[in-house]
Amino acid sequence: MEHSFLWLPLLIIFFWLAWSGKNEYQKLEAYRQWAKQFDQSKYDIYSIIGVKQKQITWGNPTRLPPQNLHSFSLEDVTGIRLLVNDCPVDINTLPTKGNPTIEFIFIGDKASIKIPFTEIDLAVRWLKFLRNLKK
Repeated sequence: MEHSFLWLPLLIIFFWLAWSGKNEYQKLEAYRQWAKQFDQSKYDIYSIIGVKQKQITWGNPTRLPPQNLHSFSLEDVTGIRLLVNDCPVDINTLPTKGNPTIEFIFIGDKASIKIPFTEIDLAVRWLKFLRNLKK
């Protein structure tokens, strides 16, 4: 009886890990199907992005085909900048830690859009790509 109490938490952890792995696999497969329509795309745990010509579509990854997607044109963007912990940073002097986002600033009174990333280096590569695409 005592041994079963020791093994029960391990069994629960095993099933939780198996469920988490299956859940993440389903997200990746849904993203893979969605991303086929774009010239360039990105997946990470915080967001998905697809770029086709100068049209950007982004949203949150789900196990189902992505829903609640938002789109905008780079033609409407006046500025693109990197934020780490919600503070603008220079890409030449990057912090080593923090929560990176790319902020798109629009013409007029339209609110800016912030797309989160997991890694600062990945956010910098996308920032450079999007700035070159905007030119």
